[in-house]
Amino acid sequence: MNLDITLTEAARDYIKKMLEQKHGAVFRLSVKKTGCSGYSYFPSLVDHANPADRAIETPEGFKVYIDTAWLDLLQGLRIDYVEENKTGLKQKRLVFTNPNESSRCGCGESFHVE
Repeated sequence: MNLDITLTEAARDYIKKMLEQKHGAVFRLSVKKTGCSGYSYFPSLVDHANPADRAIETPEGFKVYIDTAWLDLLQGLRIDYVEENKTGLKQKRLVFTNPNESSRCGCGESFHVE
């Protein structure tokens, strides 16, 4: 299966900075069954990837590891990084846009797939 996951330049820059702060770590993306809508994205910095993970090579020279248990669900995923000012609070976060989602919960932390 061809892996179709896109990281914006802002997301790659953010992940690269995180990896530089935690030497030897790798960035891994998985999905958890949780939340009010059923699933939640689970990005993490880990000591090493799972041997079954699929790697995406970035132009910056680091890899993003994808949990193969969720490949079908993550096909077409776009990962971005945004900084927002909401009511005086600055929020910085990764944003996941997935064509496979059918809905999201009210808080936006979990999603549902048909």
